Amino acid sequence: MDKWLRNTNVVRIVALVISILLWVVVHMEETNISGSSPLRQRDETINNVAITTKYDETHYHISSMSPANVQIILSGKESAVKKVTASNTYQIELDLTQVGKGDHQLALKPVGFPTDVEVQIIPKTVHVIIEELQMKEVPVVINVKGTPSAGLKAGQPIVKPNKVYITAQTSKLEQIENVRGEVSVDKAQSAVTKQVKLQAFDKEGKEVTVNMNPPVVDVEVPITSPFQTIPLQLKISGEPPKGFAISMVTQSPDKVTVYGTQDVVDRMEFYQGPQLNIQDQKETKEYSLDIPLRNKVTQLDPAKVTVKVEIVPSITRALENVPITIIGANENYVTKVTTPESAQLNITVEGAPTIIDQLKVQDVQAILDVSNLPPGKHELKVTLNLPTYVKLGLPQDVKATVEISEKAAANTTANGAPSASPSASPKAANP
Repeated sequence: MDKWLRNTNVVRIVALVISILLWVVVHMEETNISGSSPLRQRDETINNVAITTKYDETHYHISSMSPANVQIILSGKESAVKKVTASNTYQIELDLTQVGKGDHQLALKPVGFPTDVEVQIIPKTVHVIIEELQMKEVPVVINVKGTPSAGLKAGQPIVKPNKVYITAQTSKLEQIENVRGEVSVDKAQSAVTKQVKLQAFDKEGKEVTVNMNPPVVDVEVPITSPFQTIPLQLKISGEPPKGFAISMVTQSPDKVTVYGTQDVVDRMEFYQGPQLNIQDQKETKEYSLDIPLRNKVTQLDPAKVTVKVEIVPSITRALENVPITIIGANENYVTKVTTPESAQLNITVEGAPTIIDQLKVQDVQAILDVSNLPPGKHELKVTLNLPTYVKLGLPQDVKATVEISEKAAANTTANGAPSASPSASPKAANP
């Protein structure tokens, strides 16, 4: 070591190093003195700081909060204040977890600030109104827009699910009129299937923002030919044998939906179904019949009909004094029934007991058609219109005689005196 210290060059180098170190230390102290110091105090004002709310959003809603932003003043060491403003991790919190619905004036709390920074909030409290959330089940309405391809028609939309649950504050729930979605079927040639986003609307048609579950539903709009549901008419032909009668005929369905072009569908009032022949049938039977396509109808729903024909042992009954009704009489002639003299018939009818027991004379029509007959006596067949499932009890050829004559000329005056003919007029006296 002594040898090193006796070396002049070594001593010079050591001295130079010590001088450099001293210069660095002095320069750093000057810099700290002239620059920011960790010990220096600083105040920082921050405006328009948003308030962070803390509450149970599944049960409550903040309908108003005043003010929504506040001013904060930070005080502390300059380095600590700068760290806060640079990080931006702080919050001004409004804790609502311990309060329920109603009006409240509550204090604000700084959150996320270091302990060595003092925080002043202006204002210190806010006024808040809290409403309790309610749930309501609302049906879904789908508006169908547009027109399908020519000759086709949009059916009733099928919605799954057809109801949704809305959660909102009571005041907002009361405004809601319905929940709607929209589907376009413009130029569609087959069923339109899509997912539809729903929107809630008030009574004035304005959209209302609410929580909806589910917010989207599945919708299918059938595209079919024009259709109409009309009565289904069956035709029963034939009769049970002697001693049996139909007591009742029931069918299911009694209506059918017909599909076709618009003009075909519009002019139909009923649809003629299949014909059922019950000739010589003696017992009750049930039939399943295909409904035929007629008159340019392209589709039927349903395509089958079930028919039950109840057949029971029949009874007979005499009906007396059935009046004869004349039709087709010429107003220039006098027409009257001469046989039978009373212009009434006595007939025997046959049918099921439940029908025959309730039958009245007024339920039977006896019609004599004298259309285009000349004056004189004529024996004519009487047409009998009997109630459904009622027939003549005996093979009867019911006839009546009618006499047609000219009306007598008016040969008397209004007071009964003979009227003077033109040829009997008195001649003027000769002068």
